[in-house]
Amino acid sequence: MSENTPKGPIRRFLDAPADGVGKTVFVAVTLCLVASMVVSAAAVALRPVQAVNALKDKQTNILQVAGIYDPGADVVEAFQAFEPHVLELANGTFADQFDPATFDDRRAADDPATSIALDDDPAGIGRKGQYVTIYLLRDNSGAIDKVILPIHGYGLWSTLYGFIAIEENGNDIFALQFYEHAETPGLGAEVDNPRWKALWNGKRLADDNGQLQITVAKTQPAAGKEYHIDALAGATLTTAGVDNLVKFWMGEAGFGPFLENLKAGDV
Repeated sequence: MSENTPKGPIRRFLDAPADGVGKTVFVAVTLCLVASMVVSAAAVALRPVQAVNALKDKQTNILQVAGIYDPGADVVEAFQAFEPHVLELANGTFADQFDPATFDDRRAADDPATSIALDDDPAGIGRKGQYVTIYLLRDNSGAIDKVILPIHGYGLWSTLYGFIAIEENGNDIFALQFYEHAETPGLGAEVDNPRWKALWNGKRLADDNGQLQITVAKTQPAAGKEYHIDALAGATLTTAGVDNLVKFWMGEAGFGPFLENLKAGDV
């Protein structure tokens, strides 16, 4: 090629200094594109694994709140002890049109076809799913031993997601625990403290007249200590959030109709 022959863009790029602006930008852009493709491919490849791990974590939390978790046992196998049902909240009866194995509570709560917007929203959730998945645990005779109910609501910084285990009488609390939140470590995050979670065992939701009395607060309610869980120290807003969400989900807008059916033996 003659020295006077015009160089094409590729030749000009190759002949440019290695530390020139053009080559530096080209290398940086190329690395970013390759890295983004690798990350995207990894995310897609790992998605099924992440879904399996998320399901296993949820099952572990249900086993724990029901008091039957064994660290040495297979979680999937142990979870077979539960009987899942999709519940229609409005009437407290099972909705047979949904498959509990594939029903997605969170997606249903965001879908206008299966949820309603809340005007009275003490739990701070915006929309309430009309259908949720609950879990029955039966004893050796086939009678209901406990029911595990999903609950969620806003605390200080985040929405807290958890489960509450209710005894077969539909009124006594066996346990409560949260499995997802972003509350302040050492303060609101003390909802994970085993000592605080143990306070829920044996508490009652409603009095003998059926009035909801359960309270999470610094002071004991007039109804008595059997309805009282101590507030989290230094976490006023998280405490208020837990109090609001438990009252919401255990009341008429939440699982109230189902709990009445449970008390009447209609489950």
